[in-house]
Amino acid sequence: MARMKFICDAERCIECNGCVTACKNEHEVPWGVNRRRVVTLNDGVPGEKSISVACMHCSDAPCMAVCPVNCFYKTDEGVVLHDKDVCIGCGYCSYACPFGAPQFPGQGTFGVRGKMDKCTFCAGGPEEHGSQAEFDKYGRNRLAEGKLPACAEMCSTKALLAGDGDVVSDIFRSRVVQRGKGAEVWGWGTAYGTAAKQGA
Repeated sequence: MARMKFICDAERCIECNGCVTACKNEHEVPWGVNRRRVVTLNDGVPGEKSISVACMHCSDAPCMAVCPVNCFYKTDEGVVLHDKDVCIGCGYCSYACPFGAPQFPGQGTFGVRGKMDKCTFCAGGPEEHGSQAEFDKYGRNRLAEGKLPACAEMCSTKALLAGDGDVVSDIFRSRVVQRGKGAEVWGWGTAYGTAAKQGA
């Protein structure tokens, strides 16, 4: 069985926030919650890099370890999900997660606390696949439709990769080998192929 994973290629991310917009649009995520966000490191200085961050669906997820009501669970594909009917909104998972994935919804003037919300890898929730109840709580279940997460599909530079961990790591490994080192790392030909390199 495939184990689903995300990898963001910092050499390709251009901080367009297309992944963030795709996620919010696909799942009708409420205002105040970003299941995915783009983080820029060393902003404005040489060596600046941007990466797209969300729940990384850890093999040994800290959110699962600290949840006092065990609302987190893992699917056969290795996707870490949570049951909003069980969640008590204590916030322990938000402190334990190194990626800041679980968040309180920001409804109301002062952001009323409620059930936690997080990236689902477009895999829905515990309700029946494709049901309205599943969509209302967790968004669209693209994995059940045989599709990949919307954020990765909408990434214009293919910096954000999602899918079977073995396949994704092979793609990333081949990119790193082809990039080489030094000044060529940021070349157009590296990112978009030899045809673009000739035209650049």
